[in-house]
Amino acid sequence: MTNRFHPVSINLKNKKIAVLMGGPGSERKVSLASGAGVAKALRSLDADVTEVDVTGPDFVVPAGTEVAFNVIHGTFGEDGQIQRILDARGIPYTGEGVANSELAIDKIATKKRFQQHNVPTAAFEILSNGANPTLPLPYVVKAPKEGSSVGVFIVRDAAKVDETMKEARGYASELLVEDFVDGRELTVGVLGDQALPIIEIKPAKDFYNFDNKYPFLNPNAGGAAEHTCPAKISDDLTRRVQEVALAAARAIGLETYCRVDVLLTAAGEPYVLEINTIPGMTQVSLLPEAAAAAGISYADLCARCIELSLARRRT
Repeated sequence: MTNRFHPVSINLKNKKIAVLMGGPGSERKVSLASGAGVAKALRSLDADVTEVDVTGPDFVVPAGTEVAFNVIHGTFGEDGQIQRILDARGIPYTGEGVANSELAIDKIATKKRFQQHNVPTAAFEILSNGANPTLPLPYVVKAPKEGSSVGVFIVRDAAKVDETMKEARGYASELLVEDFVDGRELTVGVLGDQALPIIEIKPAKDFYNFDNKYPFLNPNAGGAAEHTCPAKISDDLTRRVQEVALAAARAIGLETYCRVDVLLTAAGEPYVLEINTIPGMTQVSLLPEAAAAAGISYADLCARCIELSLARRRT
Protein backbone atom coordinates (compact mmCIF):
# COMPACT_ATOMS: atom_id res chain seq x y z
CA MET A 1 0.00 0.00 0.00
CA THR A 2 1.27 3.46 -0.86
CA ASN A 3 1.64 6.04 1.89
CA ARG A 4 1.20 8.89 -0.56
CA PHE A 5 -2.35 10.09 -0.25
CA HIS A 6 -4.11 12.10 -2.91
CA PRO A 7 -3.93 15.82 -2.10
CA VAL A 8 -7.14 17.77 -1.57
CA SER A 9 -7.76 20.13 -4.49
CA ILE A 10 -11.33 21.32 -3.88
CA ASN A 11 -11.82 24.94 -2.79
CA LEU A 12 -14.67 25.32 -0.31
CA LYS A 13 -14.44 29.08 0.17
CA ASN A 14 -18.00 30.50 0.29
CA LYS A 15 -19.44 27.14 -0.81
CA LYS A 16 -22.93 26.70 0.67
CA ILE A 17 -22.88 23.47 2.66
CA ALA A 18 -25.64 22.02 4.84
CA VAL A 19 -24.37 19.63 7.52
CA LEU A 20 -27.13 17.06 8.08
CA MET A 21 -26.95 15.69 11.60
CA GLY A 22 -28.98 13.99 14.32
CA GLY A 23 -31.54 11.78 12.66
CA PRO A 24 -34.34 9.73 14.22
CA GLY A 25 -32.29 6.60 14.94
CA SER A 26 -30.43 5.13 17.91
CA GLU A 27 -27.19 6.96 16.99
CA ARG A 28 -28.68 10.45 17.15
CA LYS A 29 -26.39 11.77 19.90
CA VAL A 30 -23.29 10.47 18.13
CA SER A 31 -24.42 12.12 14.90
CA LEU A 32 -24.97 15.47 16.60
CA ALA A 33 -21.40 15.30 17.93
CA SER A 34 -20.11 14.35 14.46
CA GLY A 35 -22.04 17.18 12.85
CA ALA A 36 -20.71 19.80 15.25
CA GLY A 37 -17.15 18.74 14.46
CA VAL A 38 -17.68 18.72 10.70
CA ALA A 39 -19.40 22.12 10.72
CA LYS A 40 -16.53 23.68 12.68
CA ALA A 41 -13.96 22.15 10.33
CA LEU A 42 -15.74 23.34 7.19
CA ARG A 43 -16.05 26.84 8.59
CA SER A 44 -12.28 26.83 9.13
CA LEU A 45 -12.04 26.36 5.35
CA ASP A 46 -14.26 29.44 4.84
CA ALA A 47 -17.30 27.46 3.72
CA ASP A 48 -20.78 28.91 4.27
CA VAL A 49 -22.12 26.26 6.65
CA THR A 50 -25.62 25.65 8.00
CA GLU A 51 -26.20 22.95 10.61
CA VAL A 52 -29.46 21.07 10.03
CA ASP A 53 -30.87 18.91 12.84
CA VAL A 54 -32.75 16.20 10.96
CA THR A 55 -35.58 14.41 12.78
CA GLY A 56 -37.43 13.00 9.78
CA PRO A 57 -38.04 13.32 6.03
CA ASP A 58 -39.41 16.88 6.19
CA PHE A 59 -36.04 18.48 6.98
CA VAL A 60 -35.27 21.81 5.31
CA VAL A 61 -31.95 22.94 3.86
CA PRO A 62 -31.23 26.53 2.86
CA ALA A 63 -32.01 27.60 -0.69
CA GLY A 64 -28.94 27.45 -2.86
CA THR A 65 -27.25 24.66 -0.88
CA GLU A 66 -24.48 23.30 -3.10
CA VAL A 67 -23.76 20.12 -1.14
CA ALA A 68 -25.22 18.36 1.90
CA PHE A 69 -22.63 16.82 4.21
CA ASN A 70 -24.39 13.80 5.67
CA VAL A 71 -23.22 12.67 9.11
CA ILE A 72 -26.41 10.87 10.15
CA HIS A 73 -25.26 7.43 11.27
CA GLY A 74 -27.36 4.29 10.96
CA THR A 75 -31.13 4.51 10.48
CA PHE A 76 -32.34 7.10 7.95
CA GLY A 77 -28.91 8.57 7.24
CA GLU A 78 -26.91 5.52 6.21
CA ASP A 79 -29.57 3.23 4.76
CA GLY A 80 -30.61 4.98 1.54
CA GLN A 81 -33.56 6.94 2.92
CA ILE A 82 -32.02 10.40 3.10
CA GLN A 83 -30.06 9.71 -0.08
CA ARG A 84 -33.32 9.09 -1.94
CA ILE A 85 -34.81 12.33 -0.61
CA LEU A 86 -31.76 14.36 -1.58
CA ASP A 87 -31.70 12.80 -5.05
CA ALA A 88 -35.35 13.76 -5.51
CA ARG A 89 -34.55 17.34 -4.46
CA GLY A 90 -31.50 17.50 -6.74
CA ILE A 91 -29.10 18.25 -3.87
CA PRO A 92 -25.60 16.74 -4.11
CA TYR A 93 -24.51 14.98 -0.91
CA THR A 94 -21.56 13.24 0.64
CA GLY A 95 -21.15 9.48 0.75
CA GLU A 96 -22.64 6.73 -1.34
CA GLY A 97 -25.80 6.76 -3.44
CA VAL A 98 -29.07 5.03 -2.67
CA ALA A 99 -28.29 1.48 -3.85
CA ASN A 100 -24.87 1.19 -2.23
CA SER A 101 -26.13 2.73 1.00
CA GLU A 102 -29.00 0.24 1.18
CA LEU A 103 -26.59 -2.62 0.57
CA ALA A 104 -23.83 -1.57 2.97
CA ILE A 105 -26.14 -0.94 5.94
CA ASP A 106 -27.52 -4.47 5.65
CA LYS A 107 -25.14 -6.85 7.42
CA ILE A 108 -26.85 -9.88 5.87
CA ALA A 109 -26.62 -8.55 2.32
CA THR A 110 -23.00 -7.53 2.78
CA LYS A 111 -22.06 -10.95 4.17
CA LYS A 112 -23.52 -12.56 1.05
CA ARG A 113 -21.61 -10.14 -1.15
CA PHE A 114 -18.37 -10.85 0.73
CA GLN A 115 -18.90 -14.56 0.07
CA GLN A 116 -19.50 -13.95 -3.64
CA HIS A 117 -16.30 -11.91 -3.96
CA ASN A 118 -14.10 -14.16 -1.79
CA VAL A 119 -13.64 -11.54 0.90
CA PRO A 120 -12.67 -13.41 4.10
CA THR A 121 -15.48 -13.24 6.66
CA ALA A 122 -16.76 -15.44 9.49
CA ALA A 123 -19.18 -18.30 8.85
CA PHE A 124 -22.77 -17.24 9.43
CA GLU A 125 -26.43 -18.13 9.34
CA ILE A 126 -29.60 -16.06 8.97
CA LEU A 127 -32.44 -16.54 11.43
CA SER A 128 -36.11 -15.67 11.00
CA ASN A 129 -39.49 -16.80 12.34
CA GLY A 130 -38.18 -17.07 15.90
CA ALA A 131 -35.57 -19.75 15.15
CA ASN A 132 -32.57 -20.21 17.43
CA PRO A 133 -28.96 -20.45 16.20
CA THR A 134 -27.52 -23.79 15.09
CA LEU A 135 -23.90 -22.61 15.05
CA PRO A 136 -21.77 -23.90 17.93
CA LEU A 137 -21.08 -21.58 20.84
CA PRO A 138 -19.64 -19.03 21.10
CA TYR A 139 -21.32 -16.94 18.43
CA VAL A 140 -22.34 -13.34 17.76
CA VAL A 141 -25.95 -12.27 17.19
CA LYS A 142 -26.50 -9.08 15.22
CA ALA A 143 -29.46 -6.96 14.23
CA PRO A 144 -28.73 -6.49 10.52
CA LYS A 145 -29.37 -2.76 10.07
CA GLU A 146 -28.10 -1.05 13.22
CA GLY A 147 -24.79 0.76 13.62
CA SER A 148 -22.26 1.59 16.38
CA SER A 149 -22.58 -2.01 17.66
CA VAL A 150 -26.21 -1.39 18.67
CA GLY A 151 -28.06 -4.72 18.68
CA VAL A 152 -24.88 -6.84 18.82
CA PHE A 153 -24.60 -9.66 21.37
CA ILE A 154 -21.80 -12.17 22.03
CA VAL A 155 -23.23 -15.44 23.34
CA ARG A 156 -20.87 -17.79 25.18
CA ASP A 157 -23.24 -19.62 27.52
CA ALA A 158 -26.11 -21.87 26.40
CA ALA A 159 -28.14 -20.66 29.38
CA LYS A 160 -28.12 -17.16 27.89
CA VAL A 161 -29.39 -18.07 24.42
CA ASP A 162 -33.14 -17.56 24.95
CA GLU A 163 -32.68 -14.30 26.84
CA THR A 164 -30.27 -12.94 24.23
CA MET A 165 -32.43 -13.93 21.27
CA LYS A 166 -35.45 -12.25 22.83
CA GLU A 167 -33.47 -9.03 23.31
CA ALA A 168 -32.01 -9.19 19.80
CA ARG A 169 -35.48 -9.63 18.27
CA GLY A 170 -36.41 -6.32 19.86
CA TYR A 171 -34.21 -4.78 17.17
CA ALA A 172 -35.16 -6.94 14.18
CA SER A 173 -37.19 -10.04 13.31
CA GLU A 174 -34.46 -11.34 10.98
CA LEU A 175 -31.05 -11.73 12.59
CA LEU A 176 -27.49 -12.49 11.53
CA VAL A 177 -25.54 -15.02 13.59
CA GLU A 178 -21.78 -15.35 13.05
CA ASP A 179 -19.09 -17.65 14.35
CA PHE A 180 -17.19 -15.87 17.11
CA VAL A 181 -13.72 -15.05 15.81
CA ASP A 182 -11.16 -14.56 18.55
CA GLY A 183 -8.78 -11.91 17.34
CA ARG A 184 -7.45 -8.38 17.49
CA GLU A 185 -9.97 -5.69 16.62
CA LEU A 186 -8.78 -3.57 13.70
CA THR A 187 -10.41 -0.93 11.57
CA VAL A 188 -9.32 0.49 8.23
CA GLY A 189 -10.45 3.83 6.84
CA VAL A 190 -10.84 3.98 3.07
CA LEU A 191 -10.74 7.18 1.03
CA GLY A 192 -11.63 6.40 -2.57
CA ASP A 193 -9.09 3.82 -3.74
CA GLN A 194 -6.69 4.25 -0.81
CA ALA A 195 -6.55 2.60 2.60
CA LEU A 196 -5.55 4.70 5.61
CA PRO A 197 -3.24 3.48 8.38
CA ILE A 198 -4.76 0.64 10.40
CA ILE A 199 -6.06 1.27 13.90
CA GLU A 200 -6.05 -1.45 16.57
CA ILE A 201 -8.76 -1.10 19.20
CA LYS A 202 -8.49 -2.52 22.71
CA PRO A 203 -11.78 -2.02 24.59
CA ALA A 204 -11.70 -1.44 28.33
CA LYS A 205 -14.20 -4.29 28.76
CA ASP A 206 -16.36 -6.59 26.65
CA PHE A 207 -15.99 -5.77 22.96
CA TYR A 208 -15.97 -2.49 21.06
CA ASN A 209 -19.58 -1.70 21.91
CA PHE A 210 -21.45 1.62 22.04
CA ASP A 211 -20.20 2.62 25.50
CA ASN A 212 -16.58 1.86 24.59
CA LYS A 213 -16.90 3.78 21.32
CA TYR A 214 -18.47 6.89 22.81
CA PRO A 215 -17.56 7.15 26.51
CA PHE A 216 -18.27 10.90 26.51
CA LEU A 217 -21.97 10.21 25.86
CA ASN A 218 -22.34 8.02 28.95
CA PRO A 219 -19.48 8.66 31.41
CA ASN A 220 -21.06 6.49 34.10
CA ALA A 221 -20.93 3.34 31.95
CA GLY A 222 -17.19 2.93 32.46
CA GLY A 223 -16.59 2.53 28.75
CA ALA A 224 -13.31 3.33 27.05
CA ALA A 225 -10.95 1.93 24.45
CA GLU A 226 -7.26 2.23 23.72
CA HIS A 227 -6.40 2.97 20.09
CA THR A 228 -3.06 2.23 18.48
CA CYS A 229 -2.43 3.82 15.09
CA PRO A 230 -0.71 2.58 13.09
CA ALA A 231 -1.44 -0.88 14.49
CA LYS A 232 1.65 -2.76 15.61
CA ILE A 233 1.68 -5.46 12.95
CA SER A 234 4.25 -6.33 10.30
CA ASP A 235 4.45 -4.46 7.01
CA ASP A 236 3.36 -7.55 5.09
CA LEU A 237 0.36 -8.09 7.34
CA THR A 238 -0.50 -4.40 7.18
CA ARG A 239 -0.64 -4.61 3.40
CA ARG A 240 -2.75 -7.78 3.60
CA VAL A 241 -5.31 -6.21 5.95
CA GLN A 242 -5.49 -3.04 3.85
CA GLU A 243 -5.96 -5.11 0.68
CA VAL A 244 -8.77 -7.06 2.34
CA ALA A 245 -10.44 -3.79 3.42
CA LEU A 246 -10.26 -2.40 -0.09
CA ALA A 247 -11.59 -5.69 -1.50
CA ALA A 248 -14.54 -5.49 0.91
CA ALA A 249 -15.32 -1.93 -0.21
CA ARG A 250 -15.09 -2.95 -3.88
CA ALA A 251 -17.34 -5.97 -3.25
CA ILE A 252 -20.07 -3.57 -2.14
CA GLY A 253 -19.30 -1.19 -5.00
CA LEU A 254 -18.32 1.73 -2.77
CA GLU A 255 -16.77 4.76 -4.45
CA THR A 256 -16.33 7.50 -1.84
CA TYR A 257 -15.21 6.80 1.72
CA CYS A 258 -15.94 4.26 4.43
CA ARG A 259 -14.48 2.39 7.38
CA VAL A 260 -14.00 -1.38 7.32
CA ASP A 261 -13.94 -3.34 10.58
CA VAL A 262 -11.67 -6.41 10.65
CA LEU A 263 -10.73 -9.13 13.15
CA LEU A 264 -7.17 -10.44 12.94
CA THR A 265 -6.57 -13.93 14.35
CA ALA A 266 -3.41 -15.05 16.12
CA ALA A 267 -2.54 -16.94 12.92
CA GLY A 268 -2.57 -13.66 10.98
CA GLU A 269 -5.86 -14.27 9.14
CA PRO A 270 -8.07 -11.19 8.67
CA TYR A 271 -11.88 -11.53 8.75
CA VAL A 272 -14.07 -8.62 7.65
CA LEU A 273 -16.91 -7.84 10.03
CA GLU A 274 -18.77 -4.98 8.37
CA ILE A 275 -18.52 -1.69 6.52
CA ASN A 276 -19.60 1.76 7.72
CA THR A 277 -20.45 4.20 4.93
CA ILE A 278 -21.09 7.15 7.27
CA PRO A 279 -18.22 6.72 9.75
CA GLY A 280 -18.17 8.68 12.98
CA MET A 281 -16.58 12.12 12.91
CA THR A 282 -16.62 12.85 16.65
CA GLN A 283 -13.73 13.78 18.92
CA VAL A 284 -12.94 10.08 19.49
CA SER A 285 -13.88 8.70 16.06
CA LEU A 286 -11.65 6.36 14.14
CA LEU A 287 -11.65 7.76 10.61
CA PRO A 288 -10.26 11.17 11.68
CA GLU A 289 -7.67 9.40 13.84
CA ALA A 290 -6.48 7.27 10.93
CA ALA A 291 -6.43 10.29 8.63
CA ALA A 292 -4.32 12.21 11.14
CA ALA A 293 -1.81 9.34 11.21
CA ALA A 294 -1.55 9.71 7.44
CA GLY A 295 -0.89 13.44 7.76
CA ILE A 296 -4.44 14.45 6.77
CA SER A 297 -5.95 17.10 9.03
CA TYR A 298 -9.56 16.87 10.20
CA ALA A 299 -10.54 19.80 7.97
CA ASP A 300 -8.80 18.29 4.94
CA LEU A 301 -10.53 14.98 5.65
CA CYS A 302 -13.91 16.73 5.50
CA ALA A 303 -12.91 18.45 2.27
CA ARG A 304 -11.71 15.14 0.81
CA CYS A 305 -15.05 13.51 1.66
CA ILE A 306 -16.83 16.24 -0.29
CA GLU A 307 -14.38 15.98 -3.19
CA LEU A 308 -14.76 12.20 -3.49
CA SER A 309 -18.54 12.44 -3.25
CA LEU A 310 -18.89 15.08 -5.96
CA ALA A 311 -16.59 12.99 -8.18
CA ARG A 312 -18.96 10.03 -7.69
CA ARG A 313 -21.83 12.08 -9.09
CA ARG A 314 -19.82 12.95 -12.20
CA THR A 315 -19.03 9.31 -13.10
